[in-house]
Order: sequence, then structure tokens, then C-alpha cells
Amino acid sequence: MAHPGQDAKFFQRGKIEELRAELQAAETKDKKFLKRKTALKKIVANITMGNDMSPLFTDVAQCLGTPLLEIKKMVYLFLVSYGRSKPDQIHIVIPNFLTDCSDRNPLIRALAIRTMSYIPIPVVTDSLTEPLRHCLKDRDPYVRKTAAICVAKLYTADPRRAEKGGFVEMLRDLMLDGNATVVANAVAALSEIGDRHDGVIFKLNLATANKLLAALGESSEWGQIYILDTLLRYVPERHADAELMAERIIVQLQHANSAVVLTTIKALLYLMNYMENRKLIDYCCKKMGPPLVTLLSSGPEVQYVALRNILLIIQRRPAVLKNDVKVFFCKYNDPIYVKLAKLEIMYRLARTENANEVLAELQEYASEVDVDFVRKAVRSIGRLAIKVETGADSCIQALLSLIDTKVSYVVQEAVIVIKDIFRRYPGKYEGIIPKLCENLDLLDEPESKAAMVWILGQFSDRIDNADELLDELLYTFLDESVEVQLALLTAAVKLFIYKSKLDSTKTLVHKVLKWATENVDNPDLRDRGFMYWRMLAVNPTVAGSIVLAEKPAITTDSDRMDRGALDQLLLHTGTLGSIYHKNPETFIRNAAGKALVDSPALNSHSRAALVPLPRPQLPPASINVPGPGPSESHNTSVPENINLATKPSPPIPSSPTVSKVAGSTSDHGGEDDEDDEDDGPRGADPYSNLDGAFGNYLQDEPRPMGTGNQQASRHADLDDLLF
Repeated sequence: MAHPGQDAKFFQRGKIEELRAELQAAETKDKKFLKRKTALKKIVANITMGNDMSPLFTDVAQCLGTPLLEIKKMVYLFLVSYGRSKPDQIHIVIPNFLTDCSDRNPLIRALAIRTMSYIPIPVVTDSLTEPLRHCLKDRDPYVRKTAAICVAKLYTADPRRAEKGGFVEMLRDLMLDGNATVVANAVAALSEIGDRHDGVIFKLNLATANKLLAALGESSEWGQIYILDTLLRYVPERHADAELMAERIIVQLQHANSAVVLTTIKALLYLMNYMENRKLIDYCCKKMGPPLVTLLSSGPEVQYVALRNILLIIQRRPAVLKNDVKVFFCKYNDPIYVKLAKLEIMYRLARTENANEVLAELQEYASEVDVDFVRKAVRSIGRLAIKVETGADSCIQALLSLIDTKVSYVVQEAVIVIKDIFRRYPGKYEGIIPKLCENLDLLDEPESKAAMVWILGQFSDRIDNADELLDELLYTFLDESVEVQLALLTAAVKLFIYKSKLDSTKTLVHKVLKWATENVDNPDLRDRGFMYWRMLAVNPTVAGSIVLAEKPAITTDSDRMDRGALDQLLLHTGTLGSIYHKNPETFIRNAAGKALVDSPALNSHSRAALVPLPRPQLPPASINVPGPGPSESHNTSVPENINLATKPSPPIPSSPTVSKVAGSTSDHGGEDDEDDEDDGPRGADPYSNLDGAFGNYLQDEPRPMGTGNQQASRHADLDDLLF
């Protein structure tokens, strides 16, 4: 056996001719194949270093007949690296592939079938079909588990061949294999096929799910992950089935592998939607907390993954970590991305019982060095005041003490959140407005300046010198951002409505309206200026009732994710989707979406928030639109290089009758009628769904000006223009 570091001498850039000469010299007087092995090690080392060894394809391929496993491994590695780039030469090794697929050694059989599946060239996939079929039924489990993964590779290269050859059905049979590793690989292959946008639909019944659970204990860590992940494809029809399955997998929460823990949590969260026993649901939530806390003792990268998943979990199941807010207090050596994630979770877990502890921690963070972290901490204090009413007084005092520091970015964040606190608790904290006005000069960012202008306008009846303060801010009106300009315009109108008898306010509002309507290019600002001007000119009383209308109190509901979207994201716990907080189909091409499936066991709250999955887009060639095709002139000459078979014909103008016929020929039944706008030609033609645009007001529906042939020709012209 080679000692570690002994092969380091091979990692030197070699010349093609020298390596070819070594391989040719090894053909004579090399009984133990030492020379050939040495030459191949040099070639593999050069491939590892990124050097192109493809000119040696023919010479290396001749070594495949050597009856030595170590040499075969290196030759197969070479073929995997350069097989795709040599489609004209790959046929010379196919006989060796077929010979090795029937070798007595199971390692060689598995190696051959795996290498063939890694070369997605038609001539190789044609030869792969029969050996793969035999390997899926091989007596050795190592060969069967390798063949299971090869089916997924074959499906990626040629889906139709894999389906017609019955390989998907053979994978389904392998899920009932007696070897746990074979079961795990079959599940992994079927999952990969089922996750494709154009793949087969992979679902489990109760008997198969129980078989998979039986193999769970004997599987490796990654095999357990695949099996647990596949349980999400089982839809319980009874509450008892979901509850029994949850009891069987909850033991996996004690696993040392963080991926197994997160996948188990994902499966439990999924099954909870189909469970009725409240005590069992609470027990599961209680058992999920400690493993999640344990993940926070890992490295910062694993911590961040855990924190992003925890952020989703506590929005759906707050009871999981409701008493563990102290675990998320930031440490001095945490990276900034971990600190920001912990800050968000602290706010989510804050309630009346722990508000004072959270506030004290946030006040400490507000004196840190990192500017972004301090801004987030100050904003979290304001959000805490809005969320926990009993702690609002303490939060206001904390914000006032931060304003006294006169640090620019701290003051600006405090002003932004205080504006929201004024809207959350109207008439309660307006006494602090003078303190805010004293720090007007520290505001230089658009958001904070707009917040302060809103405060001045909204409470200008209580601020004696509001006109003077606004007049100072108006000096730079034309140079401000649109956000600040809109706030100044509205604040000036509010000031005029409150103090319409003062000449200074009349001059001020006239000046602002003139600027907004004559000197500004932004259409939103200009339109709002015209609207205010006309309202004030026609009826100032009505203008006052509109501009000073009672505003709804701010709540924390906007911080919560939509229930249906949250249920969807929780199906991707432990994946990139849970880190980005986006469904994988939005950032991974051809990924299939996931959503809860309705069943008699699904609880009412989850059923009310069900998100229907969009219907898969069918290829244009498979769409048949009923009705006659467009008439074409026989005199039109067509260039020879245009393939008429692939050119899409213009669509027929839609009508209620055609739409009805097209809907009745759908293969998906009537349950997905609401998603018909995503299907086929309708997705391609933005004007095809205008039939119902006018509701029941048929008298207002636009009518064509012409009739007869003139109308038909006009439709044909419109179709040509649209496409």
C-alpha cells in the first residue's frame, strides 16, 4: 500500500510525447504493470493540475484491457474527463466497457457501469441500456446501488430512453430492496428525477413509506437524509398515519449530523400539517428546540444556516424556541452576518415576559463599533416598541438616550423608528418632538430626513415654529431625493391646512407647489403637486379631510411572512431555499416547485393557506389549438434555409367558444382551471386573455369597425403584428 505523500513526485508538468513513450515502453517487459501504473499516475496528476492530456486518449484507452483494478480506475477517470470531448474515438473503448460490465469482480462491474453513465454521448448511452438493466438486478448490493445512481444519470442524458426502457419502474422496485444502502440510492435517484421540471411525478404510499422507515436505521448519514427528505412525498390520508410516522422519526433529532437534524425537522414540520393530536404537536415542538440550539455551537457557517432556518421555523411554530431567547444573544467574536441573523430572531422571540432582557441587550449593541450592526440594533428597539406595548415606554427612553449621543447614524435610525412609534401609539409620545427638532441638522440621509419632515407636517399644529423649520428644509428642495421631495410637498400642504390664516404658510405652500409642478421632472411628484393645488383651489375643506385623514395604526403583521409562502419554504428546510428565503424554482433552472397537498387529514388552517403549484409549461410542439389555421398566400416565397416545421404559426384570435374547447381537452382535469393562464399559447400571447377584461358590461366591449372579409383580414394583420 502506498504511503501518504509518496505520490507527490508525480505532480510535475509532463510532456505529451514523453508520457506517450512511457506508455508504449510499458507494453514490453512489464509483468507486474509497474511501468504502466507509473505512467498513468503521471497522467492523472497532470489532469488534476489542469493540464490537457486528451491527445493521449488512444494510448490510455489501450490500457483498459489490463486486469488490474488500480489501473482500470485511472483509465476510467481519464475517460470520464475526456470522453465527452472525444465522441469520434469513444467507440474504441465500448467493447471493454461491455466486457467489464460482466466481470466477476463486483467493483469492476460497478466501475464500468458508473463510467458509462458519466459519458452522456449517444453511442455510449445506446450501449449502456442492457448492461444497466442487468446491473440493477445484480446479486451484489454494491453494483445495484451504483446502478441506481446511473439511472438518474441516464435520465438526465436521455429522459425518453430511461422511461421507455422501464428504468424508473426498476428504481421503484429497488426501494423495496433488502439492503438499506441500495434503498437509499434508489430513493436518491428517484428524488433527483422527480425534482426535475420535466421529470416523472414521484409519490409514496403508506406501505412504501413504512418500508423506507424500516431501512432508516441501517442507512448511512446521507442515506438517512435522502429517505427523510423523500417522506415529504407521502401525503397522509389519516391523522393517525402522520402521527405514527412522526413518532418513528423523532428519534433522528438526536443525530450528530446537522443535515440529518434539519431534514428530520423538515419532515416533522410537514407531518404536523396532517396531525390532529395537540399534545403530540406540542411534544414535537418541544423536542425540536434543543437540537436547533445545539447547532449554534458549531462554526459560524453552520450557525448561519441554522439561524436562517430557525427564522422560518419560529414564524410557523413559535413554541419551538419561545423560552430560549438568551441563546441568541450575540457574542463579541460572532461574524457580522451571524449577529444580524441573531438580531432578527431576538426580535421575533420578544414578548412581554422577556422584553426588558431583549431591550437591555439591544442597548448594548447600539454602542458597538460596526455601523450596520448599530443601525440594525436601533431599528430593532423601535420595532420592539411597536410589537410589545408594555415595553414601549422603556424603548422610548432608550431611543432618547441614544439621540443624546449626537452620533449621526444613531440619531437618524432613531428618528425613522420614532415616526412609526407615533403612528402605533397616536397621542401618547408627541412630547418628545422638541428633542427631535433639536437634532434636525444631523439628518443627511433621505429616509431619516423624510421621516422627520413627516413628523413636522403631521404635528405642525403642535409645533409653534413648524413653518420656520420647514422653510429651512425647503432651501434644498430641488436638490433632494424624490422621497424627501414628496414628504416636503405633503408636509407643506398639511401645514397650510392647519395654519391657513398665516401669510408665511401661504407663501411657503405656493412656493412648494410651483416648484413641484414647474421645476421638477419626476411625474409622481408633479402629479401630486397638481392634485394638491387643485384640491386646495376648489375646496380646502375636502383637501384637509383627505390629507389629514386618520391613518391606520402600524402593526407587526407586515413583518410576518404569508402563511402559504411560509409553508412552502418550510418544505425546503436545510437547503439553499431556506437560506435565501426563496423557493428553489425561482433561482434554479428547471427545478420543480413543492407545496402542501390537500388530503382529508390536512388541518383547516393549512388548507386555507394552500398555494397551488403552477402548471408545467408544455413544449410548443405538443399544443393543439382547435379551429382552422391561418390562410397563407401561395405566392409567398420562402427562403430555403428556414425550417417551416419549427416555425410557430400565428395564434387564432381567441373567442369564448375556442377557449372552452381548449379547456375541455386539457389532460389535467378541472381542478387546475385557475392556472390556465400559464398554459401554452396563453403564456406566449399577452393579448389572448382579454375576453373577460370588461366583465359583464358587454355594451362597453370594443367592437371591430369592419365586417366580413375586411374584419378577417384585419385579424390576420393584428396576429402578424403581435408575433
